[in-house]
Amino acid sequence: MKNRYFDLIDQTFYFPSFDFNLDNDQLTFNDIPLMDVIEKFGTPLKITYLPKIGEQIQKGRKLFANAMKKAKYNGEYHYCYCTKSSQFSFVIHEVLKNKGQLETSSSFDMDLLWHLYKEDMISKKTYIVCNGFKQDDYIKKICDFINEGFENIIPILDSMDELERYDKFVKKPFQVGIRIASEEEPNFEFYTSRLGVRYRDIVPFYEKKIAGNSRYKLKMLHFFINTGIKDDTYYWSELNKCVQVYCDLKKLCPELDSFDIGGGFPVPNTLSFNYDYEYMTNEIVSTIKSLCNSNGIDEPNIFTEFGSFTVAESGAAIYSIVSEKQQNDAEKWFMIDSSFITTLPDTWGIGQRFILLAINHWHKEYQRVNLGGMTCDSQDYYNSEVDINQVFLPKIAGKEKLYIGFFHTGAYQESLGGYGGIQHCLVPAPKHVLIDLNKKGEFTYKVFADKQNPEDMMKILGFKK
Repeated sequence: MKNRYFDLIDQTFYFPSFDFNLDNDQLTFNDIPLMDVIEKFGTPLKITYLPKIGEQIQKGRKLFANAMKKAKYNGEYHYCYCTKSSQFSFVIHEVLKNKGQLETSSSFDMDLLWHLYKEDMISKKTYIVCNGFKQDDYIKKICDFINEGFENIIPILDSMDELERYDKFVKKPFQVGIRIASEEEPNFEFYTSRLGVRYRDIVPFYEKKIAGNSRYKLKMLHFFINTGIKDDTYYWSELNKCVQVYCDLKKLCPELDSFDIGGGFPVPNTLSFNYDYEYMTNEIVSTIKSLCNSNGIDEPNIFTEFGSFTVAESGAAIYSIVSEKQQNDAEKWFMIDSSFITTLPDTWGIGQRFILLAINHWHKEYQRVNLGGMTCDSQDYYNSEVDINQVFLPKIAGKEKLYIGFFHTGAYQESLGGYGGIQHCLVPAPKHVLIDLNKKGEFTYKVFADKQNPEDMMKILGFKK
């Protein structure tokens, strides 16, 4: 009978896959020997494998380059990184090393970009797409960039009254985009996104406020689907409607030349993940080309804003099982040395599932377990995988140590969890290690942040000056 943990994974999924493999009964991730990392840095631990970020950017570029070549598409493609996915310096530096453009969503993003400009990481030719609902401080900082001569900064109008708010600060003509308020999925609580301008208002708004005004140049139409790029009727219907709006505008506005596809490609959250990136890219490009050709207009330059797709697969969270508790006949608990609520908040907030694998003991028998975090909150648990609706891990005995990893966690978790701040039950943020490759192809390790200490927390709480 095949009842080892290895047999379970081997029979349930395609394994090895998604940069996971085994070396002497121990898991590797992008060939990184995870047990060596644990022995060196301990747990709980966050890791970021920096080369993966560049790999994803090149993958995205190649997909669109091939699709455009196949469709004989005449526009250009620009890969933008959605900074809100992870605003850490090491992430954005990797994006810029790979010549990515940037998309912002808040006032403080502009301070971050100014710092990058002072470091010569971006130039006045870098594309900066400014999204989000904008208060005056955000608008003022966008205007500062425009006045400084950043020629490819594009504020995306989120509402019709936003445009006139730039007049107070901008000293020269500038280009803008308009975000379409797309319809939400049929099962959503609302019919139309709260963000953007309604379909039917866009052309009249352009004719009334932008056409003939030498201060404004409409450069881009922005299309965003909250659920990302999916092969379903909802996505294709919304894409077709938005491209048609672009075509209607283009007939009135010759300077309009760019279409921004917000919402990104999905990220593998299971070893059985099966998404045809090539097919979806080909369909997007051919749909845009076909509609433009039928309307007798030139194809637009295509911008994408890939956040999770860029950075998620670079990240992992590693924990130790510190206690085993049999609470009744059917429920066994493995307690981790951290908290899901604080370190992987999406598992708690939206029921997100990540790839979960044991790091050692793959030769042992497996068992069904629930995973518990160390806070006092009843919701601090993880007990369901995407494919099998349960969690199975190796059996351990006595003083044996079991280590587990959650993978593709590099997007949003630190920012949603309140990185460097106060966590639920004062659970400390784990140590964070950056892993890179040197010129010889050897792994290098750098501690980005040590485990949060009590003194830092006391200062934040006002107990220490």
